[in-house]
Amino acid sequence: MLLLLLLLPVCWTVEVKRPRGVSLTNLHFYDESKPFTCLDSSATIPFDQVNDDYCDCKDGSDEPGTAACPNGSFHCTNTGYKPLYISSRWVNDGVCDCCDGTDEYNSGIVCENTCKEKGRKERETLQQMAEITREGFRLKKILIEDWKKAREEKQQKLIELQAGKKSLEDKVEMLRMVKEEAEKPEKEAKDKHQKLWEEQQAASKVQREQELATNAFQELDDDMDGVVSVAELQTHPELDTDGDGALSEGEAQTLLGGDMQMDATTFHDRVWAAIRDKYQSEVLPTDSPVPSAPDLTELKEEQPPVPSLPTEEEEEEEEEEAEEEEEEAEEEDSQEAPPPLVPSQPASTTEEDKMPPYDEQTQAFIDAAQEARNKFEEAERSLRDVEESIRNLEQEISFDFGPSGEFAYLYSQCYELTTNEYIYRLCPFKLVSQKPKLGGSPTNLGTWGSWAGPEHDKFSAMKYEQGTGCWQGPNRSTTVRLLCGKETVVTSTMEPSRCEYLMELMTPAACPEPPPELPANGDHDEL
Repeated sequence: MLLLLLLLPVCWTVEVKRPRGVSLTNLHFYDESKPFTCLDSSATIPFDQVNDDYCDCKDGSDEPGTAACPNGSFHCTNTGYKPLYISSRWVNDGVCDCCDGTDEYNSGIVCENTCKEKGRKERETLQQMAEITREGFRLKKILIEDWKKAREEKQQKLIELQAGKKSLEDKVEMLRMVKEEAEKPEKEAKDKHQKLWEEQQAASKVQREQELATNAFQELDDDMDGVVSVAELQTHPELDTDGDGALSEGEAQTLLGGDMQMDATTFHDRVWAAIRDKYQSEVLPTDSPVPSAPDLTELKEEQPPVPSLPTEEEEEEEEEEAEEEEEEAEEEDSQEAPPPLVPSQPASTTEEDKMPPYDEQTQAFIDAAQEARNKFEEAERSLRDVEESIRNLEQEISFDFGPSGEFAYLYSQCYELTTNEYIYRLCPFKLVSQKPKLGGSPTNLGTWGSWAGPEHDKFSAMKYEQGTGCWQGPNRSTTVRLLCGKETVVTSTMEPSRCEYLMELMTPAACPEPPPELPANGDHDEL
């Protein structure tokens, strides 16, 4: 205790020579042997007005140790810790702002001096950071060496791929010629087969038209005299040409080319094409089996007498059935018009429309050409794969991975950070995305743009741009700050501005060369 009492006057004497609140760096401005000039040169005052609790200077520099000037600054010496400037307004306000308590010299508050304890904790933190930096830098040097080796290997592989590409190009060109030669006889054989089939189709069509015309002629030739007359043609009102619903004698004669009757050959050559689309066959389509064609003809003929005559009741029943059939037929005519052409076995028509299989020789040409195409396409795919590999290698080799390539190991990696709502995914040099934690599609927060650190530390930040557009806002973008660490991990993410994200990635590649280790003892007053 006596020792402390002896030391206090000494300490007080030292403080007197440095006005309260003045730092050692500014001490030369405060010379008590001459007037004091404000630091902003706004005024010069007698020195005894410094720290007199009255503000004379506009910048408050005459009151560094009092609260007289609201814009002044008080210097905390904080011996054993870091010196600090605080606002003069906080001097003697009842709150200990300086760890050494010097700001509360006249407030009645006793401040505990915590500077040494803070200094100890600060040194521990600095030592831990130094240890992280040393280990991170050691790993960084390994990453640099790994990239040097990997880059050499990739360059060698690139040379091999470029040489292989030339041989593949020659192979593709050779197989192209083989394919083209194989396709010539294939094309000739297929064209020949196609032409023959089309000729058969045309002949079948002509035959079908001939059959339709013959059937129509036979239906129109009611008296079977070998000619179709005007009167017989008039039995088909659907052939009406003036739209009055009936085929007049003049209209019928016009359709017959001005003649009163016409034989089958002339009917096919001159009339059938004109009435084909309107003509309605007398043979009605039915879902259930119908009597054969002779039965339809017999209905038009006079029935010969039979030995046993039916009773009156049977005759009445037959008449009623006949009337019902006629009424049903009329209803069908009014509701759905019969097909304009005589039905001719749709199944067989479908089969005829289908091209028949190729003959054995043509199929052999096709198989040979297909084999040549397969080989050519396979070689083309191989060439495309090699070209893509070359592009990827050239891009990776020429990419800016930092001063010594220390960031190259991030190129093919992705890192995630899960928050309460989202899963954030960072794929360095590619993109940043955000996906709802409970499921949903990811949102693009930006694709690789460039290094975005300050000019003196370019590789301390990455910029990812042109992400998914915000509603009535800009495209999303992300800045990734790179921090020194022994591991590679995304430590935080936030959205400081709308649609602009900030992410922090810890990586050994961001560790600078560490400074010399701090001394083990703590004899220094200030850090």
